[in-house]
Amino acid sequence: METIKQWGIFEVVLAEELRECALGDNPYADYQIEASFRNENEQKKVRGFYRGDRKFAVRFMPSFQGNYQYEICGSLTGEAPVCLKKGEFAVEEPEAGVHGPLHVEKQYHFAYADGTPYIECGTTCYAWLHQSEEMRRKTMETLSQSPFNKIRFCVFPKHYDYNLYEPDTYPYEGTPCSIENINKENFGEYTPDNPENHWDFYRFSEKHFAIMDCYIGELMEQGIEADIILFHPYDRWGFSQMGREADAFYLRYMIARYGAYRNVWWSLANEYDLFRKKTKEDFQYIAEVIVEEDCYEHLRSIHNCFNIYDFTEDWVTHCSLQRTEIYTSAALTKTWREKYGKPVVLDEVGYEGNINHFWGNLTAEEMVRLFWMAAVRGGYCGHGETYLGNRDAKTGRELLWWSHGGELYGESGKRLQFLMDLLKEVPGYYLKPANLRGWNDNDATAEDERYEGKYYLCYTGNYRPGFRDFYFDDHTRFQVSVIDTWNMTIEDAGIHSGKFYIDLPSRPYMAIRLQAVER
Repeated sequence: METIKQWGIFEVVLAEELRECALGDNPYADYQIEASFRNENEQKKVRGFYRGDRKFAVRFMPSFQGNYQYEICGSLTGEAPVCLKKGEFAVEEPEAGVHGPLHVEKQYHFAYADGTPYIECGTTCYAWLHQSEEMRRKTMETLSQSPFNKIRFCVFPKHYDYNLYEPDTYPYEGTPCSIENINKENFGEYTPDNPENHWDFYRFSEKHFAIMDCYIGELMEQGIEADIILFHPYDRWGFSQMGREADAFYLRYMIARYGAYRNVWWSLANEYDLFRKKTKEDFQYIAEVIVEEDCYEHLRSIHNCFNIYDFTEDWVTHCSLQRTEIYTSAALTKTWREKYGKPVVLDEVGYEGNINHFWGNLTAEEMVRLFWMAAVRGGYCGHGETYLGNRDAKTGRELLWWSHGGELYGESGKRLQFLMDLLKEVPGYYLKPANLRGWNDNDATAEDERYEGKYYLCYTGNYRPGFRDFYFDDHTRFQVSVIDTWNMTIEDAGIHSGKFYIDLPSRPYMAIRLQAVER
C-alpha cells in the first residue's frame, strides 16, 4: 500500500484510465473529474484538474493518520459520472517540522493544525513568479536566509511602474496586446475591443501553472506560507475584467490545483477598491465560490487601497490591511482588532526603499518601527522593499523586491528577525494590548491568561525618554531587560518590585521587557 505523510500531498495522475474517454474539444471545460477521500476521521470531496496531454490530476491533503480510501469519477458535461479509479493509501506521522495548515487561534492570532503557534512575518513580491528562472531561484535563495514566513504574490501578471514589460508566462492560452496599445490612464487597464488581445479564459497554460506548482511546493518545504493574490486591478491584458462565469471557472481550477498545499492562503484581491469592472457584490460571489470549493478552509481575506473592506463578514478569517493614512497605519492595530474581532495583518504599510512614490521610500528604521508598533498592539506587520539601482545585467531593468523578488538590500530584515526571536520567547506565545500608564498603547502583555500580568513588552517608538517608571503592586518581582531594537542588544536591568524606574539611553526605538519571577 502506498504511504504518504500527514499534511503531505497525495496526487493521482490519470492518463491510462482516460484512454478510451471522450474528453471534448476543451478538456479544461468539457470534462470534469471529482474524487472522494475518506477515513475514520474525515470525508472530503475535491475536483481534479486537466494538465494537458490527455492527463488529469487529483491532489488531496490528508489531515489525519491511518488508512484512506478514495474513488475518482469523471464525466463529460451533461453525462453521468463514470468511476475511473479506486484505491487506498496509508498516512504516517508528519515529517519533522511539519505542523499542518494554519487556522485562527485565540481569536486574534494563528496556529498550525497541531497547535504550534505561528508568528506571522510576511513580505510582498507581487510578480516574482512572472520573472526568469534565474530570478525566481534567486528569490527562493533570499527567502531561505530571511526572517519571512509568508510571501504575497499574484497569479496574474502585473502592469505598473517599474514593471511595464511582458511576463515570462501567462495563465491562459492566447496572445497579449502590446504595451503601445493600452489605455495609459486607469493603471494601463485593458481595452476590451483591442483586437490584439486574444485569450481563451477556459483554457489554462500548463507552463504557467507548472511554475506555480514548483515554487508553491518549494515554499511549503521551507515552511513559508503562500499568500496567493487571486485578482488585482493593475492589468493591461483583460484578466481583471473577466465575467463571473470565467472568474468561477478560474477559482475552481486554482482550488483543485492548490487547495491540497498546506501553506496556501487565499487573498481575493489586492486593492479590491481600484477595480473598474468588479463590484463589492462580485467579490462576495468570489468569496462564496472559494468557501464552497475549498474543503480545507484555508485562511481567506481581501486587501484594500483606500476603502477598508468589512472584515466582519463571515467568510473573512483575518484582516489584510493597507494603510489608509500615512502616519497612522500600525498605530490603528488595536482599533482594528476591536472593530473586526479578528487577527490584524498589516500586509502593506509601505516599503523600505527610495523610489519616487511616497509609499516606497520608508527608512529601514521606520519599517522596523511599524513592525514593533503592530506587535505591541496585538497584530502583525508586512515587509516590502523598493530600492532603486539594482538592475538586471542583461536587460537593464530595475529590479525591485516588491515586484520582482531577487535580492534584498535593505537594513530592516535582520532587525525583523531579532523581533521574531523575541516574540517566540513570549510565554503563551501571543501578545495583546496592555494599556499601562504612560505608554499610549505602545505596550503589550501575554495573551495567555496563565501569564497575563506576568509578562510585559513596552516600546518607545520614535520617542526617546531618559527613564520610565513602573508600579504594578507591592509584591510582584520583575526581571527587567532593556532592548535596543535597532542595534539588536538586550541589557539586563535587574530585578525590581513596588515602584521603580528604569534608565534609558534617550534615543528612539528602545523597548523594555518585564517578566515576573518567583521570590
